[in-house]
Order: sequence, then C-alpha cells, then structure tokens
Amino acid sequence: MARAIWTGVITFGLVSVPVGLFTATEDHTVHFHQLQRGTSDRVRNRRVNERTGEEVATGDIVKGYEVGEGEYVVVEPDELDEIAPGRSRALEITDFVDLDRIAPVYFDRTYYVAPRGEEYLNVYGLLRTALAEAGKVGIATFVMRNRQYLTALRAEDEVLVLQTLHWADEVRDPVRELPELPSGRVGRGKELDMALRLVDALSGPWDPARYRDTYQEKVRELVRAKAEGEEVAVAEEAPRATGVVDLMEVLQGSLERAKGTGGGQSAGKAKGAGDGRTGKAKGAEGGRAGRKKGSGGERPAGGSKATGPSRGKPPKRGELRELSKAELYQRATEQDIAGRSRMSRDELIDALTGAGGGRRRRTAAA
Repeated sequence: MARAIWTGVITFGLVSVPVGLFTATEDHTVHFHQLQRGTSDRVRNRRVNERTGEEVATGDIVKGYEVGEGEYVVVEPDELDEIAPGRSRALEITDFVDLDRIAPVYFDRTYYVAPRGEEYLNVYGLLRTALAEAGKVGIATFVMRNRQYLTALRAEDEVLVLQTLHWADEVRDPVRELPELPSGRVGRGKELDMALRLVDALSGPWDPARYRDTYQEKVRELVRAKAEGEEVAVAEEAPRATGVVDLMEVLQGSLERAKGTGGGQSAGKAKGAGDGRTGKAKGAEGGRAGRKKGSGGERPAGGSKATGPSRGKPPKRGELRELSKAELYQRATEQDIAGRSRMSRDELIDALTGAGGGRRRRTAAA
C-alpha cells in the first residue's frame, strides 16, 4: 500500500475534505553506484566543513544566505516552518479554470489525491464530480517540504489528480531565450500539404502501452552483455539533418513508408501520385475530409468507395494500403473489430481483409 507524502485538507468555499497526496508515477531508470576506476571500492558523497575538511553531522547543518563576501544570514529550519504560508496544511482552491487554457509548459509533477477516511468519501466524490461535469480544474496553492506550490486539481474517472505548476516567473519566453525561430512565411505550399498528409497517415488513437523506454532497455542489455563477457552493440549514428533542397523528396519517402508501400514505386510514379493528390490534401486541415485517388476511382478519406463495398466481399489489400492508419482504424471501428486500438497499421489491414466486410462481435476491449 502506498504511503501519503503529504496530508492536509482541500477547501473550496466553506467545504473541506481531509486528503493525502500520493506520487502518481515511478522511476524506472537504471541506477549505478560510483566506484573508483580499477577497483570495487564505492565512492560516497559526504558533507564536510570546507575549512577543516571534517565531516559534519546533518543535525549541525543550518541554512545560510550570502549577503556579502563571506557574510551570511543564518536561518534555522524551524524558522522556515514558522513563516510558511498555509501552516494549517490547507490546499485552498481559489479559482476554477478550463484545463486547456493552461499551457503544457506550466505542468510539472503529477500526484493522486485520496480521502483520508471512509467518512470523507461523499465530500471527496462531490468535488470530483463537480470538477468533471463543469470541465474545470481547481487552482490552489499548498506548502510541502518548505516550499510553496501552485497546483491544478482535476478530475479523472475515479480519482482527483493534483498537478504542480511552474510559477509565471519560472517559465522562459521562447522569443527572448531561443537563438533561432522560423518566420511566419515558412511552412506554406506543397511542403505543408505533404507534411499534413504525413501527419494524417501516422495518426491513430492514443495508446501509452505502445511506447517504451528503449534507452533503458539498452542500458540493461549493456550491463547483461558485459557481465557475460559478450560484445556490446554500438548504436547507429543519428540521421543527418534534412535540407531545404531535398525536403519534398524526404516527405514523399516518409509518406510512402507510412502507407506501407516500402518505396516500391519508381520515383517518377511516386512523385506523380503525390502531385495528383496535393490539392486534395488541403482538406486535411478542416478535418481530413479530402478525397483520395485509388485504382477504382475516388473514395471518401475515411470510408469505402462511393458506391459502398459489398458486405460479403472483403476489401482488397492494395486498396487498404492506400489508406492512413486513422482511416484503417475508422473502418475497423465500423466493423467492430476487437482489439483494434492495440493493432499496428499492418495488423489493421490483416484484420480488415479477413473481416469479410461483415460486423464482428466484440470479444475484447477495443
């Protein structure tokens, strides 16, 4: 059972509910000890007196703020506790705002919030339901470990989630801080049309289980290989930067790979196919409603041919390869194919060609 890292009360208006704060994520990073090279001797960090070189006990350490060279104002830990705002351990909601009005750069860490006792379940549930139905997040501050946090409290399916936010003066202005940014004239014309088609081809439902930390996997494999005396595989070089001259060629190649053609067409044919659809790609900006050319005439982007396929006749694999993953997923949804949300593009094609155009009964969560 997880332990609360902070306890207090959430207040909104005159309503209050005692809660505990729990970490919502865990670290899966591979951690190493420090050793002296050529030995198995651990190297440890110690707190030492800079002048004498002697180790100092934790209880003998105080905080000092430098006001001049070699001059400090000494502050005891208890003094910081005494001046901390919200010493009553309250997390007071002062405002309710729309979640999408908070820029992602402001979000920091995520915590789960739980009621401290069965008798507080109703009040806790009332706050969660109110936030969910209003579509709002509660903005509040609280103090934890001698630091005040700005937070956003929002409702998930069964739990309240608290996300700490950066203060306004902690967020840098990209225009002032970054050396180079594109002008408003960049990113128009055929390149944008092709880029939009590539985004559409690679679009699909959000499934966090599809992604994994491959770097940590390689670190573990490195440790295993060295322990067993095996050779260690070296990673490939990073891809070279794409230049303006070959941008269209690279975009076309990316689009072909996303569609699963594997670059089998000749360059001229691929270019012609791309040019023939450029005008239609502009419709992607308004909901991907554009029409795509196929071997059997034109068809709507997310559905079947205009006349509609025969329900007893499965679609052709070549026809399906012309569709983006989002369009394949839409067809799988229409046919109620089980497990579609976990399928890759090729698996969706396999499922659709084997579906016979009929509707499958759902046997697993899609």
